[in-house]
Amino acid sequence: MSPNSFHRVNKFSEISFAVRAFIFATLLASAALTSRAQTHAQPELPITKLSIGGKSIRAEVADEEHERAAGLMFRKELADDAGMLFIMPQTGPVAFWMRNTELPLTIAYIGPNGAIMELHDLEPFNERSVPSSFPHIAYALEMPRGWFTKHNIWPGERVVGLPKAGGK
Repeated sequence: MSPNSFHRVNKFSEISFAVRAFIFATLLASAALTSRAQTHAQPELPITKLSIGGKSIRAEVADEEHERAAGLMFRKELADDAGMLFIMPQTGPVAFWMRNTELPLTIAYIGPNGAIMELHDLEPFNERSVPSSFPHIAYALEMPRGWFTKHNIWPGERVVGLPKAGGK
């Protein structure tokens, strides 16, 4: 092999290495930006009015993946008749946790027909998942802790006014 051909291979390798390094740095920076930990509450989401057992509530609608992931994290307060409605992308088993959520909440797992299937009290800051026992959950509704009990609302009660589930 002549020194010239060897030199050209080295130049190609140097350029190739520089391009690879640039691509790696770009991917690393992109990953850092997209995986940055959430440090503040998400802005208020669009509101829908729901009715359960004749009681009206205002629920923020979390229907996008990033909205469902953020949920009520970092919120300091929640009005008594306000909550967050999570619309699942498809019907199936679900699980929620309380990462970075200081509000004591009760969650209702709701079937596709609008019936409350389960109620669970959630502990502030508890990162243990609370899975649904029922395999066909289309919605989850988080309300201030004890709201359902206070209004005598139990599994089997229907939620009226739910947006379409399973995608938009």
